[in-house]
This record gives sequence, C-alpha cells and structure tokens, in this order.
Amino acid sequence: MTVSTISLKASPEDHRIARMAALAIGLTLMEAALPSPLPGVKPGLANIVTLLVLKQHGMRTAAWVSALRVVAGSLLLGSFLTPGFFLSAGGAIASLALLWLARHLPEQLFGTVSLSVLAAFAHIAGQLGIVYFWLIPTPGVLYLTPLFGTAALVFGLVNGLAAAHLLAAPLTATVTQDSA
Repeated sequence: MTVSTISLKASPEDHRIARMAALAIGLTLMEAALPSPLPGVKPGLANIVTLLVLKQHGMRTAAWVSALRVVAGSLLLGSFLTPGFFLSAGGAIASLALLWLARHLPEQLFGTVSLSVLAAFAHIAGQLGIVYFWLIPTPGVLYLTPLFGTAALVFGLVNGLAAAHLLAAPLTATVTQDSA
C-alpha cells in the first residue's frame, strides 16, 4: 500500500491574506456582539480592513479578505446559508464590484473616504436588492432606503476616515514591510 502526501506551501501573500482576514473576522464577531439600534444597521467595521487591504495590496487581495470574512464570519456566528449570510455576501459583492469600477476614478478626487462612502452605498443597495427581489418582494421595502442610505453615509464616512488615518500612520509602513 502506498501512501501519498499532499504538501501545500503558503506564500507570503497567503499569510498576508490570512492575517487580514483574521482581523476582519474578529471585527465582524465583535460587531455582532454590539447591540444594534435598528435591525440590519451595523457600522461595518470589517470594511475598514477591506479598504486598507485594497489600498495597500490591491483588488484581488481585498476580494479574498472580504470573501473569507463573509464565509468564516457566518460559520462562526451560525448563520451560514441563512438569509443573513446571503445579505452579507450580496452587500460584499456589490461593494467590491463598485470598488473595482472605481479604480478608474481619479485618485486625487476619490480617496479612501470617498471610496468608503461609495462602497457603503453599494453594500446597502446590494442588500436591499436581495431583500426586494428574494426575501420580501414588495415595494414597501423601498421605504427603508432613506434610513439605510443615511446609515451608509454616516458609517461610510466614519470607516473611511478611520482607514485614511490608519493608512497615513507611520506604523502602517512598518507593518507592510515586515509582512512582505
């Protein structure tokens, strides 16, 4: 009888993705423990990590971190393949798609804060689209748009400012060099 062994070698990029995904998952779990004033309204703290990764390492790495956060976070919270999982995944996909399109926008006019706000609006639009077309197919869902749009603006600004601050911090450059 022969025994075969599969050996996988992790690259430095794999380690970087794992570290950043772990941070995003931790923020997701912490956020789930916080009380929410309204159902479905959360600050999206893990999106700060996605913005940092996007700015420092590009779209591909940001997409991996976001996907791992959604899947692992839902597994740890016990919501995998529930409507909440699909809402989270739909929002993540919509915001990543918008960020992918936004790479063509001028950097001087669309910095980290602008991208965060745009991604927050895309996230909410993706979620409301899933609610409207799958979960609750009634026009009444659209009455929630101003409330969720306001939350997206506020949290998009706050998360964007936090990400911009972290990107400007001297410690970020040191961590980036060490992890490469």
